[in-house]
Amino acid sequence: MSIRELDSAFVAGTYNRFPVEIVRGKGSVVEDVDGKTYIDMGSGIGVTSFGIADDTWRQAVTDQIAKVQHMSNLYYTEPCVRLAQMLCEKTGMKKVFFSNSGAEANECAIKVARKHAAEKKGADCFTIVTLENSFHGRTLTTLAATGQTHYHELFQPLTPGFVHVPAGDMDALREAAAANKIAAVMIECIQGEGGVVPLSMDYVQALAQFVKENDILLITDEVQTGNGRTGKLYAYMNYGVEPDIVSTAKGLAGGLPLGATLLGEKVQNVLGFGDHGSTFGGNPVCCAAACSILSRIDDALLAEVREKSDYVFRSLQNADGVESVSGMGLMFGIRTTKPVAEIVSACIEKGVLCLSAKDKLRLLPALNIPMDVLRQAVSVIKEVCAL
Repeated sequence: MSIRELDSAFVAGTYNRFPVEIVRGKGSVVEDVDGKTYIDMGSGIGVTSFGIADDTWRQAVTDQIAKVQHMSNLYYTEPCVRLAQMLCEKTGMKKVFFSNSGAEANECAIKVARKHAAEKKGADCFTIVTLENSFHGRTLTTLAATGQTHYHELFQPLTPGFVHVPAGDMDALREAAAANKIAAVMIECIQGEGGVVPLSMDYVQALAQFVKENDILLITDEVQTGNGRTGKLYAYMNYGVEPDIVSTAKGLAGGLPLGATLLGEKVQNVLGFGDHGSTFGGNPVCCAAACSILSRIDDALLAEVREKSDYVFRSLQNADGVESVSGMGLMFGIRTTKPVAEIVSACIEKGVLCLSAKDKLRLLPALNIPMDVLRQAVSVIKEVCAL
């Protein structure tokens, strides 16, 4: 049986895979089982921050595997502690809880917000406000937090205690706060799965001021937007706000599963012994990988991300068959005249791997994609989009 036949026989049918079997790669170029090469403009949905088989990342991973691949969190391991230190020093946050994924990082953020509110305001203060068109994960609780009803339909009843308001509508937020006892507001500064839609500067700053004045926690979900993706280390840094809790995952460990929940001053000591846990959270191999990634996301790299971002925007805005381009940094949502599924398939045929988000073409290339490779990929995308 072929890999595709075996997949059909034994893997749960949750993914509508493209007819491509990737077997190897280097940097932003991958190769399939037939030897055809592709420029990877999706980086595993924003995961492989420095591309495939990055030398520095690989060395950090193999070095740690040769020492100890896993220990219980009942014991100390250096990579976990070093990574927590790096995250706090780079953000000004105070403590970190490690998990395995973005959904788990958001679960932790929600638990911290609710425990904090219960202790400070009473057990009836537990509601979390999120935005319509948001996406926060696929567990029952993070699905409830997600402001897209089609994700909810098959899995009722979801965790109660979430209210969704339209993005950009401060009056709706005020009404929600008046009608509910609000523990926190959770936002994505750029709604990735919702179509790569950045929130406006005025709205984010007004929202941050409102929650501060009303003693409500601010959670920023940086699962897709974090770790250099937007041209800053975290997307909220583009908006001049200071969240109380930050969740992140995806690109943090460059291809290994790792989530992190960063806790600010107000909530740094909310979690005590036994309040939360994760068997694999803080795994030394994953944390060593993340240290190798985070240590290289410096001002020079972020400047390159912004430069490449400007190039893509200039190249695709007003291109034939392109109706609009949204996003920030190396995170793009491209509305095309042709159906997006047709665009993605045609790009695959021409050796470029792209993603979609709703009805848009979505691009999330590696942060260090070489400029000549990026130009080649953009040229193919323009060709495919043209009417």
